Amino acid sequence: MDATLTQTKPKKNQAKEYLKDWVPYRIKRYWAYVAATVVALGMPWITINGNHLFLLSFDQKKLHLAGVAFDMQELYLMPFLLMLLFLGIFAVTAVGGRAWCGWACPQTIFRVIYRDGIETKLLGLRKRIKNKQKEPDMSKMENKVKSFIAILLWSILAFVAAADFLWFFVPPEEFFAYLANPMEHLTLVGMLVGIALFIIVDVVFIKENFCVYVCPYSRVQSVLYDDDTIMAVYDPKRGGEIYEGHGYEREKKFTKQKDLLTVDASAECTTCESCVTVCPTHIDIRKGLQLECINCLECVDACTSVMGALGKPSLVRWSSEKEAVRHEGKTNFFRGKVIAYFTVLSIVLITLFVMGSKKEHMLLNINKGQRLYKVLDGGVVQNDYIFMFANTDREDHTYYFEILGNDKIKIKRPSEPFALGAGKKKKKVVILETKEQLANNARKDVPIPVKVRAYATDNKEKIVVERELVFFYPRADLIKK
Repeated sequence: MDATLTQTKPKKNQAKEYLKDWVPYRIKRYWAYVAATVVALGMPWITINGNHLFLLSFDQKKLHLAGVAFDMQELYLMPFLLMLLFLGIFAVTAVGGRAWCGWACPQTIFRVIYRDGIETKLLGLRKRIKNKQKEPDMSKMENKVKSFIAILLWSILAFVAAADFLWFFVPPEEFFAYLANPMEHLTLVGMLVGIALFIIVDVVFIKENFCVYVCPYSRVQSVLYDDDTIMAVYDPKRGGEIYEGHGYEREKKFTKQKDLLTVDASAECTTCESCVTVCPTHIDIRKGLQLECINCLECVDACTSVMGALGKPSLVRWSSEKEAVRHEGKTNFFRGKVIAYFTVLSIVLITLFVMGSKKEHMLLNINKGQRLYKVLDGGVVQNDYIFMFANTDREDHTYYFEILGNDKIKIKRPSEPFALGAGKKKKKVVILETKEQLANNARKDVPIPVKVRAYATDNKEKIVVERELVFFYPRADLIKK
């Protein structure tokens, strides 16, 4: 009796020791979801000097980035943003596997809200969060009513999510103004309804099949992984080989612990399959790396709970194959691939800030008029152009321009400066003329490069741009003396 007590008591103490400070990854993920939701819902409402943190407005043809508004002609910044997005996801994948999928992807967050929040906690349609394999019994009328209520509640949230998505393209203050007159903005209303319906169908009916069969990310993850990539990993040396074979052809060998122990007496896996029933993508982590795994770490929590009660560390860990499977040493986080990713990311980020800081407060496009030139009496030659001015500043300004380095070419039209409101554009017909002989070519017209400096007369030092154009001077026999 005393011997038994001395054997069991340390195990209980050891179990308490393992689980004493343990915080499930599920709870940490929930906090990550809250943070992502707050950012997603709050960012469209935050403005700096009247400009949004991020807004890609196709209506106004502008990009707002970190409180700075860029005109459509300044969208050379978009490739850098896309590079940041894709390289960032690749870098995260190389280090932490599909951490994006399990911890920040809207698809995963939506499913957790619907399945764990509405169906399980709120309505009790599902009995336990830890059993994601068993679907509710829809033969019961009570469950049908609960399912209808769940879909209705999620539909309301889906419209909120759809609106939030559109706010990154149509600012909220304009969005609600447009919805006040829906018949005049049918495209916006159609997009809102269409996106909301897609979210409803995706979350309620497609479920995790979207991650498995639709999302392309799972297909490219294998080329981004290496032996040091951390992911949910089962330790077969401690737990025992539950499966045999290779890849997707592997077959399960053991479903009972007693059968496993007859082959491997040191195997610690209890074959309780808690790691299987809790998996939202319906895989068995003991089979090895699978593209369906989204790194939600639910299996790690399940195994930690079971093995911790036995006074042992979890058989499923968030670790690398190098450390947890082959036991070849600690995971190397600062390896060549990771350093290369973050080096390139740093270069792109620095380039983005440098180029973004050089924002022009005035834009100018110059196009040649329909006539190549016009020859008047007395040897006067005129060239006409279309100057498109854009005031990208937040204040009204008065603009004019001058010819640099060539005092023989004069500005005929416009003869005086003109005003342009903040954020407005104006097209000006410009005529340049010369009374001087600029060339003497009897065979062909002569193109003469001309540099133009346009500026705001009220802030000439700050708001100024230079452009080059070509003034065509006719061949000698066309000049009227």
